[in-house]
Order: sequence, then structure tokens, then C-alpha cells
Amino acid sequence: MSEMMDGKIADLREKRARARMLGGEKAVARQHDKGKMTAHERIEYLLDPGSFNETDAFVTHNCTDFGMEKKKIPGDGVVTGFGTIAGRRVCVFSQDFTSYGGALGERFALKICKIMDLALKMGVPVIGLNDSGGARIQEGVASLAGYGDIFFKNVRSSGVIPQISAIMGPCAGGAVYSPALTDFIFMTQGTAIMHITGPQVIKAATGEEVSSEDLGGARMHATTSGVCHFACASEQATLDGIKTLLSYLPLNNLDTPPYRETGDDPDRSAPDINDILPDNSNQPYNMKDIITRIVDDGVFFEVHADYATNIINGFARLGGHAVGITANQPASKAGCLDINSSTKAARFVRFCDAFNIPLLTLVDVPGFLPGTEQEYRGIIRQGAKLLYAFCEATVPKITMIVRKSYGGAYDVMCCRQSGADMLYAWPSAELAVMGPQGATNIIHRREIADSDDPEKRRSELIQEYTDRFANPWEAASRGYIDEVIEPTQSRRKLIDCLTMILSKREPSPRKKHGNCPL
Repeated sequence: MSEMMDGKIADLREKRARARMLGGEKAVARQHDKGKMTAHERIEYLLDPGSFNETDAFVTHNCTDFGMEKKKIPGDGVVTGFGTIAGRRVCVFSQDFTSYGGALGERFALKICKIMDLALKMGVPVIGLNDSGGARIQEGVASLAGYGDIFFKNVRSSGVIPQISAIMGPCAGGAVYSPALTDFIFMTQGTAIMHITGPQVIKAATGEEVSSEDLGGARMHATTSGVCHFACASEQATLDGIKTLLSYLPLNNLDTPPYRETGDDPDRSAPDINDILPDNSNQPYNMKDIITRIVDDGVFFEVHADYATNIINGFARLGGHAVGITANQPASKAGCLDINSSTKAARFVRFCDAFNIPLLTLVDVPGFLPGTEQEYRGIIRQGAKLLYAFCEATVPKITMIVRKSYGGAYDVMCCRQSGADMLYAWPSAELAVMGPQGATNIIHRREIADSDDPEKRRSELIQEYTDRFANPWEAASRGYIDEVIEPTQSRRKLIDCLTMILSKREPSPRKKHGNCPL
């Protein structure tokens, strides 16, 4: 090798080492003191060992205002590149808080846009690890334009490639909208903060006093706002969660979800599943007890676990095939649908449909949550989102009615008329316009009032209605239910059905897009 080449290679290695130092030893030490990994360390933990290929490592800003021309750091505050997770290709960007506090400038945004473009062209997921102080003030409107470019690419990529965001530090102001446009948001408890305006601005504008954690912490967004899908105890748990999520997802909208042989016998029965439902149909139980007995190895990866807990969303496998599961949760608000649960489930259903993930719907719903608050806040429009999502979805759809399926909620929870390809029911299923008590009070109001013993007559009429309508047989006789099955047969039936309908093709009418009742 020539001396000239030796010198060039030595220079390259020196520049790489400098770029690897990010904002310098002291800044890296401060990052570690906060219990946070650096941008490089996060990527190395997330990706397969040795698979990361960095891009644009030597990019620097071109700002000359406020003395910025003397403060240039290679990489300009964000690490970008590509690699693999479990052998499957991904693109990733990781914001570097040690460089300018991770503040976004023009070149910073350009790097992110380039890696998003690569992900879109190659048809692979893009993962954003966010840890930023927001827009780089010194660059003015160029920073705002950079955010706009990223937002536009988020929307262009939506429904084409999976987009996953992890909030591992501050994420404020306009910076929050890129994660909000992605498919899933992870937040690390204790360090992640997301808000539009900070505590000081709120205090000045409204007089309210609130801490950053209460305003935009992981637990608040996971339980109250619904912005966060996964609140994780540590950075490692956050990155592990991303790996688990990706194991259920296809690389893009033309791909199929990854098949994984689990070794769990498709014909396996769960004898104790018969004992889950209480004898009293008004008593609650945990729907997850049914889910874990049906799916492969009892493994259920729940999404949005702490928000709108009266409905359950998540991923699992049936016979090795990935499925998205939506289910009512009788242990929370009796499983009623309300505004938050409807929008939560609608978004999940639309994601699964966009990425070819079959849908399994487990139904035990007494109706919509009554009350003036729900009506005033638009339960009609909000509930219609879930109905729209199920009707719009063209992926394989299987519905199993476990217990109650009353009123308009029957239609909203993916019934035959909403597009279910196969609809099963347990013998305990109750399908009717409303529950026996409410129906009896309306239908037989005069008869009960004129009776010598109104309470006795009401009880008799309720029992008559229950025997006549609170069962699956009327619906089965009309073909609305394909088969009434024993609970212990559920796993085998669902896997047999899924295997049959995986090749489903259902073309949609030509249109630019529908008009979901947002």
C-alpha cells in the first residue's frame, strides 16, 4: 500500500473516531449520568451485532449566525443508517442529545429525510429514537422547514412501511408531530417527555402549575392521553419492546407478516377455558384469560395496555401466523364501547389492515357506554371510526362472540354484516338488540304495570326473553353465525379458519381514499 493511501486511511480513521465521540467526553458522561445511553449505544443495542452501517457521519451544519460556524460537530446531532434486527432489514435514526442538545437543524433534518427515503424505496421499517431539545433556534425557519420535510415523509410512508418511534428523552414543540404521525410510540419512563408547550409557557398563559413529568411523562401519555402505546421501565426495555413488535410485522405493505413455528399443537384444547365465564352474565372476568389459552404458547403482546382498558389490542400467533387481536374487556366498564376505546381499536384495526395482518375479534360487549359526557363529546362520530375501520379492512377477519353482543355494538365489533369472513359463537353467546332487563321493561311496560305482582311478572318476562333471545340460536338459524362451538374447540377452529382464509382477496372500489369520520 502506498504512503499516500496509508495517510488517507489514517485520516479517515481519525475522522471516524472524532465522529464517534459525538458531543465530546464530558457531554457523553452527562448523558450516562442521567441513566441514558448515547445515540450510538442505542443503535448497537437495538440492531444485530455488527450489522449497522452508518450514513452521513461527517455531515455538519452550515449555520454562520450566533457563532455557530465555530461549533461544528460531525454528524450534526443525529446518527442515521441501516442494519438488521433478527436478520430482517431496517433503517434507523437516533438523535444525539450530546450534540447541541439534540436540537434539529437543516442538515440534521436532511439526514433523517434521506434515511426515510431509503427505507421507503427499499420497503423496510424505519425506527426513530428521539432525544432532542427541539428546533435549533440559531437556524431559525430552516429548522421549522426541516420538521415540515420530515412530517411530509411520515405521511407519504404511512401504510407503506411500518414507522416506529421511541421517545428516550425530551421531545417538545413541533418535534412531537413526527412521532405522532408514526404507527407506534414507545416511551422510557423517567426520561421521556412529550408536550407541545412546556410547564413555564403553560404557567405564563393559563396560570396552571404542572411538572414536566405530569404534563408529558410516559405514564401520563400511556394512561390519559393515549399518545404512548408502550411505557417501558428502562431504555433497554424500550428497545427490547421494539424488537418484539417487529417480530409480528411485515417489512412493508406488499409483504406478509413473518411466520414462526412455535411448536404449540394447533389441536391443543384448554379444558379450563370452560370455567372462565361466570354463571351470572353480569359478572366481569378477564378476557385476557381467554386470549392466552387460545394463542400459541399463551404469548400475547398487548398494545396500548394502559389506555382505554375496556378494549384490548395486541399481537399473537395462531398456528405460527401473526394475528392482530381486538377484544372487549368485561373487567373494565363491563366491556362497553366508549369514545377512547373506539378510537383506540379503530387505529389498531386500520394498522393491521394496511400491513396484511389478519384480524381476530373477540366479542363480549353490552353496548355503548351511556351518559351525557359521551354524547356531548361525540360518541356517535367516534364510535363510527371503529365501524368504518372494520368495514374498510380487507384482511382475513374472524370474529368469535364469547358472551354479550348487544345493540349497535354488535355491528361495530366486526359482525357478519361488517365484513367478518367467519363468525363463531360460544353457546354462552347472547345476541339481541339489548339485554333482557331493558328489553322487557320496554316491550312489556304496560303488562308489568297492570299486573297484580309487577316484580314477579317482570322476572317471568325477563326469563322468557332470555330463553328466547339471549342465546346464539336465533342468529345461527338466520346464518349470521357460521358455527356455534364449544369453548375448548376455539383454538383449533380459529387456526383451521385462518389457514383457510389467508389467501383471501377482496378488491376495493377505485377511489382516492375514503372519508373516515375523524
